[in-house]
Amino acid sequence: MSSTDVVELILKDHRRMEDLFRTMRNVEADRAAALAEFANLLVAHASAEEDKVYPALRRYKNVDGDDVDHGVHEHHEANEALLALLQVEDTASEEWGEKLEELVTAVNHHADEEERTLLNDARENVSDERRAELGRAFREARAAYLDSGCGRVENVRELVAAAGD
Repeated sequence: MSSTDVVELILKDHRRMEDLFRTMRNVEADRAAALAEFANLLVAHASAEEDKVYPALRRYKNVDGDDVDHGVHEHHEANEALLALLQVEDTASEEWGEKLEELVTAVNHHADEEERTLLNDARENVSDERRAELGRAFREARAAYLDSGCGRVENVRELVAAAGD
């Protein structure tokens, strides 16, 4: 039985992103396929967090609202780095490698910070039952985003443009 605890689901996605980074760094691997999976996962994950998880966490007095705002800001930074990588056509190029490392840095920084702040706060202050409810909402929203092909370059471009407004 897979967990519905929102904290566990978010951590699981973070670990999958790390696996995909390893694949994308491997010159022998199908980097384009790994990037396509990564792009969908990152956008679906962040969008589901912003839709379902962050607004709920913001209501807890022991969860820092500034951490929530900072998480949203870091999602935008990650989307910008993702877009830059998606726009590089040659996965064997030096530019692709450079843009990948910028993306790795942005995402790993965010995941690390989120795990130390928001997720620890959620684990300590949000009941198991409520975390399970949030987990189900997160999973449903994430699945809907994944089904929509949210990681397509056109969509990521729109997200980046919207965040700039």
